[in-house]
Amino acid sequence: MTRPMHRPRALYRLLLVLAFAAVPSVACATTPVTSSLVVTATAYNSLHGQTNGDPSIAAWGDELEPGMKAIAVSKDLQNAGLTRGMKVKIEGLPGEYVVLDRMPSRWQKRIDIYMGEDVRAARHWGKREVRIHWTPLSD
Repeated sequence: MTRPMHRPRALYRLLLVLAFAAVPSVACATTPVTSSLVVTATAYNSLHGQTNGDPSIAAWGDELEPGMKAIAVSKDLQNAGLTRGMKVKIEGLPGEYVVLDRMPSRWQKRIDIYMGEDVRAARHWGKREVRIHWTPLSD
């Protein structure tokens, strides 16, 4: 005579092992790796006095329009993966910003937040330390 209690236990153990075996592959596939860094953040406007050329054209040729959520990044941040078109979250500000401009090479660990033609908002922002987050492009 067989004991009926052993079959449910064996089945339960098998299901438990299969469930735990599937968890790491699912977690790895759905969890994006993000990078973050504390940087100095300033603000800039689309004004002739703040650029060497057309104030509505960014360094890579993108057209800037008031209301856009765009940033310029320093050369070291570009080398760290914050390249043109990368989406960035800035702690303390809503939404995502897009890297559309570059800063002069003298700056390091720095972003410049585009504020259209609103000089008052840019001056109010001033210079702050903020944490930024982005998802690097996969190789």
